[in-house]
Amino acid sequence: MLALVAVVLAQIGDATWSSGRPPECSSLLGLDANVWERAKSPALREYCDLVASASSKLSGTAMMADSALEAARRAETLLPGRAAARALEGRALVALGQAPSAVAAFRDAVTKDSRVLDDPPALLAWARALARIGHFEEASVAYRALLPRSSSLSSADRAAAALEAGLVAMSRGPAGLDEAVAALRDAMRQADGETALVAAVALALARDRGGAREEAQSLMADRVRGDPRVWLSTATAQQILSVASSERFALLGFGLQPARAVDARQAWQQYLAIAPDSPWAGHARRCLELLRARGVLPRGAP
Repeated sequence: MLALVAVVLAQIGDATWSSGRPPECSSLLGLDANVWERAKSPALREYCDLVASASSKLSGTAMMADSALEAARRAETLLPGRAAARALEGRALVALGQAPSAVAAFRDAVTKDSRVLDDPPALLAWARALARIGHFEEASVAYRALLPRSSSLSSADRAAAALEAGLVAMSRGPAGLDEAVAALRDAMRQADGETALVAAVALALARDRGGAREEAQSLMADRVRGDPRVWLSTATAQQILSVASSERFALLGFGLQPARAVDARQAWQQYLAIAPDSPWAGHARRCLELLRARGVLPRGAP
């Protein structure tokens, strides 16, 4: 297992925290020179094995979040008070959809060592956890710190992070719109598949909300294809939209407007039902008014 520590952490890089390596495990990564050091610290050695195991289980596409959570909690029991185990617990909890518990784990980790969020995967999980519990201002700060340092993430995670950052910034209302547009443009450049379609309709929606309706319509015509109900329901899209869940209905309403007015009306009504106090509620009502003005809704439609 100790070989796994060396392999996993050496692959991440040479720096501590910013490359995922807990500082307390650095002295165990050598070979013969540190045999004596490893022999003196059996508890630390096992702790670092567990940390490396949890980190490995949270990497790549074959994520094993349950096993990672178990390893992180065992590490915390073995050597309490270390930031790495609690941060890995937070990452696992985010992957398992337990955002409130994840936020608590991350806050505890930061009190032990604020540098723990220098690690991009931890920072991404932290941003997602905050957004999922509705702490959009704090989440935006986290995404803002992450995006310039996201090169070590996978291409899919980089695109998702930019798209999520845009959705979270837009959820803050007009004050976050410029930031949202910049992030969404970045996401559209990086994304492919359904992520690219979500990014395109999100950017079009942002531009329409900002009054740039011609640009929004052009984006929709050039970049958006197929039925939004299909690609907004994929697992990838659902994962991304979990940071701003009500926006799914706004994206759906806006995406359906050009060709499916009745369905667009239903989506906008759902948006207003679940987010009546949204800073974009007025925009949603204007979209409904435009559908009526075009004469594409049935007579008497609300």
